[in-house]
Amino acid sequence: METNLTNRFESALKASRKLAKLSPEQINRLLLKLADVAVASADTILTENKKDLDRMDPSDPKYDRLKLTKERIVAIASDIRNVAALPSPLGRILSQERLPNGLHLKRISVPFGVIGIIFEARPNVTFDVFSLCIKSGNAVILKGGSDASYSNEAIAALIRNVLATSDIDVNALTLLPPSREATTALLQARGYVDLIIPRGSQALIDYVREHAKIPVIETGAGICHTYFDADGNLEVGRMVIHNAKTRRVSVCNSLDCLIIHKERMVDLPYLVDLMPANEVEIFADPDAFKALAGNYPPHLLHPANEDSFGTEFLSYKMAVKTVSSLEEALEHIAYFGSKHSEAIISTNRKTLDEFLLSVDAAAVYANASTAFTDGAQFGLGAEIGISTQKLHARGPMALEEITTYKWVVEGEGQIRN
Repeated sequence: METNLTNRFESALKASRKLAKLSPEQINRLLLKLADVAVASADTILTENKKDLDRMDPSDPKYDRLKLTKERIVAIASDIRNVAALPSPLGRILSQERLPNGLHLKRISVPFGVIGIIFEARPNVTFDVFSLCIKSGNAVILKGGSDASYSNEAIAALIRNVLATSDIDVNALTLLPPSREATTALLQARGYVDLIIPRGSQALIDYVREHAKIPVIETGAGICHTYFDADGNLEVGRMVIHNAKTRRVSVCNSLDCLIIHKERMVDLPYLVDLMPANEVEIFADPDAFKALAGNYPPHLLHPANEDSFGTEFLSYKMAVKTVSSLEEALEHIAYFGSKHSEAIISTNRKTLDEFLLSVDAAAVYANASTAFTDGAQFGLGAEIGISTQKLHARGPMALEEITTYKWVVEGEGQIRN
């Protein structure tokens, strides 16, 4: 491991031990100050962000993720303030009991220690992750991609300055260089880093899972479906489907595949009639293509192929699959889904209940848009990622998911026979 990186890991570890001594009031003052400074420094951040944007093709799905605006910075600051307003997740007594021998056992929430985040072109992650990690008493080591290097460096410098002026160890946040060597070093930093969380493409997540020597929480790709049932409400479906697809196409909770019951095929043109305004390309199976031909702009309508399903488009593209039953819809989701977010549009209570029970995903919706899968929307303040695995954390992860616990045992001289 490169000496310079080892020194950074050691500094982060030392900083994490100091964070445990900070009071909740100190942490909250820091976060509120950071929110104010972020808004006041918007012009500086946007100048650096533009350098990153100028290097990327605007048609690249990552472009929208990379882009910052004053409005987005204000929203980020609002999320930081929301985190400050949340109760501290530390020191909570999760369980306690007194044993027959008089020992008093308590299980208490504590920080992980040092958390490593590997992410791609999303500079807002630097703010979001830092606010959640500092609130939960964790030091954080960030490894961003080269696409967002100017933005990340500007934001990290701002945060470290706020830490310094708040008399808190600046190594509570470490930004590694955007190199593959830094990624390798972070994945192998046993003894320094307690947990790795990747945020990005499936390729990145697979790479981290295969090479990490440290525990990993996967934040998987979002291949999201919405099933319009035979008993679906047409107006509800039209608005939910449009929102799920077009609200923000570059994020993991956006709709990739509309599944429609064949009995409602006559309603398909109306369900998607808002899409052409956003130039949404539709890749339709034979039945859906037949229903849309002549009812949807021909330059935006294509026959589906084997790659149309199970694809996270991250753009203004959507597949349409026709099914003859709820069971067939569930089978399609089970085969092509990524266990992220899935939705159903129906007025049939039995059908809704079966869907909600049967679908294996981190978030399952009835008559609502998958766009709500987000830490802030779930009342968590912000999110450190959306876990699609089942061990320890699932769905939007925030303060509770980046704490662990320890046993505290108090006695009066007891010894074991």
